[in-house]
Amino acid sequence: MAEARISFPRQFARTRRFTLGKPRSFAVARNGSRVAFLRSKAGDDPVTCLWALDVETGFERLVCDPREIAGGAPVDVPPEERARRERVRESADGIVAYAIDPEGKVAALGFGGRLFVADMVAGRVDPVPAAGPVVDPRPDPTGRRVAYVRDRSVHVVDIASGLDRLVVGEDDPAVSWGLAEFVAAEEMGRTRGFWWSPGGERVAVARVDTTPVQRWHIADPAEPSRGATPVAYPVAGTPNAQVSLSVVDLAGGRADVDWDREAFPYLARVVWTPGRPLTLLVQSRDQRVTRVLMCDPVSGRAETLREDRDDAWLELVDGLPAWLDDGRLVFTVDRDGVHRLVVDGRVITPPGLHLRGVVRAARDVLFTASQEPTEVHVWRGSAEPGGEIELTPLTERPGVHGAAAGGDVVVLTSASMEEDAAITTVLKDDREVATIRSFAERPALTPSVTFLSLGRRELRSALLLPTGREGGSWPVLLDPYGGPSAQRVVKARAAFLQSQWFADQGFAVLVTDGRGTPARGTGWERSIHRDFATAPLQDQVDALHAAAERDDRLDPSRVAIRGWSFGGYLAALAVLRRPDVFHAAVAGAPVTDWRLYDTHYTERYLGDPNENPDAYLRSSLLEDAAALRRPLMLIHGLADDNVVVAHTLRLSRALLEAGRPHTVLPLSGVTHMTPQEAVAENLLLLQVAFLRDALGMDRA
Repeated sequence: MAEARISFPRQFARTRRFTLGKPRSFAVARNGSRVAFLRSKAGDDPVTCLWALDVETGFERLVCDPREIAGGAPVDVPPEERARRERVRESADGIVAYAIDPEGKVAALGFGGRLFVADMVAGRVDPVPAAGPVVDPRPDPTGRRVAYVRDRSVHVVDIASGLDRLVVGEDDPAVSWGLAEFVAAEEMGRTRGFWWSPGGERVAVARVDTTPVQRWHIADPAEPSRGATPVAYPVAGTPNAQVSLSVVDLAGGRADVDWDREAFPYLARVVWTPGRPLTLLVQSRDQRVTRVLMCDPVSGRAETLREDRDDAWLELVDGLPAWLDDGRLVFTVDRDGVHRLVVDGRVITPPGLHLRGVVRAARDVLFTASQEPTEVHVWRGSAEPGGEIELTPLTERPGVHGAAAGGDVVVLTSASMEEDAAITTVLKDDREVATIRSFAERPALTPSVTFLSLGRRELRSALLLPTGREGGSWPVLLDPYGGPSAQRVVKARAAFLQSQWFADQGFAVLVTDGRGTPARGTGWERSIHRDFATAPLQDQVDALHAAAERDDRLDPSRVAIRGWSFGGYLAALAVLRRPDVFHAAVAGAPVTDWRLYDTHYTERYLGDPNENPDAYLRSSLLEDAAALRRPLMLIHGLADDNVVVAHTLRLSRALLEAGRPHTVLPLSGVTHMTPQEAVAENLLLLQVAFLRDALGMDRA
């Protein structure tokens, strides 16, 4: 009997959005001999394993399957590791993070709170008798020791002898050493809290004191016997954690790094590479000023290498600051309307090429950038020591490309509209020598996407229509994110799988990146300064009208909108402020009152609410509750510690007080992600049912 074909919603949920089985988290040995990476064994296998590719032979070796080292025992994830996974939106199980030494011979990994060390050459994994539970283990540059965090303190264990010793810590539950604070991990892209020196004799360690931060309590009402979890959550306008940095000598010495932490409280980046000084990037609270600091690890003295200013804010760019091998500092500057790459104070990227991030700085600089915002390409800037930088694109095929590098080896990941999953190729001296396989499942549908540039602002949009249905008039479903730091309209097929499924339920789905989204230039990004609502919402309206003028199959009398997080905010905003355009909305995990969101993200765009209350009033949904005239479904995970459920509950209360009917769907035990298979599947089905009913599609 033939096996019944699985539905897309179930497949989408079971495969964790088709991420299972995909190779990821690449690390390349400094000499280019091997590539380490993570991948589960099948597209529906949630247990991630550690693998190694021998570049010379192209042979892939399974280094560690965590099921084999668990021995059947229950796997207990330490609370600090659970928090880290939530910050990076990790939905898989097994080995989801690891660290290797520069030569790529030794990998350190924590699993179930225990420490393991993998021999990447022999493919052997051994337990190390460290005092657990182990969090964020990292080998030193020599591969002889591993540093890790336990009970908010940093320990170092000798691999050969098993000698474990406390390096730095203190007996204060509000203080942690070696862990990233909430806003660093959630908003700055800094998920770690300690860094080995190039020689392996010192460790730079962040100290985080959350005493000034208000405590929120996240409970699961479905399990009243369990106590609420306290969370140090700094909302806009309130005190942050106090963060400092110390350099600890394994021989017993310690130097506290001295910088003006009152003027620059945010520790955004820490870089310590061979032959270069300990380097920090620090930010002012309003994020209008950054400094790159060079630090003496013995005295703790810090010297300013460069200072940058902006009237609105300065973006943090992944991989920066960095150093070339010849001693030149690599950084970024906003000039000619885009983020541009700077080497030794000299701009090296041309106008119109928007810097996305730096992958590697060594003999050359490898970076990602966009000329067309729907595409991301990998570039190389190469030069003789101290010479002119010559730029060469490593990717040209339309799509979204990324990279990892070591020595003369580059690992390219390339997603396009032609393939279901990204293709991973390994280049040595710019010649393809291997392909790393993907075990991801093939989706049960294939998106058919028409890319558009709509209206006078040439809004990048994607239109998807029901598969195999010609003619007719289709109700329109807008499916945006629409906020800073993320795009939905990219030339990668996997980005539109969910949108195509919604289209196949009888909608014309329109996805638009409006003002505030990345890669359209600094002026475009800053158009939302002090106002999250006006420009993003107007761009969705303009895109809808322009698309309907182009294609008369779109029915502007039946328009819905859905979204999650900022997209959820935008969806609720749409039916509250523009009921003349939008007839129904599904808002998942929406921010409804920006005074309840964190400092680093919210103050970057809206300022301090104590100084700029009008910006928060303009961007809030609560004051618009009485204006609701359209069906609105609010969805929220009760365990969400990023956009807490108070956002939805306060809007619901305001709607109830105004006598406005609405639907609330609480998700017990669910965070800002929804990895649970049954929950994720049924969320899609319930949204479709709500939208079809709200637009009268079933009656029609």
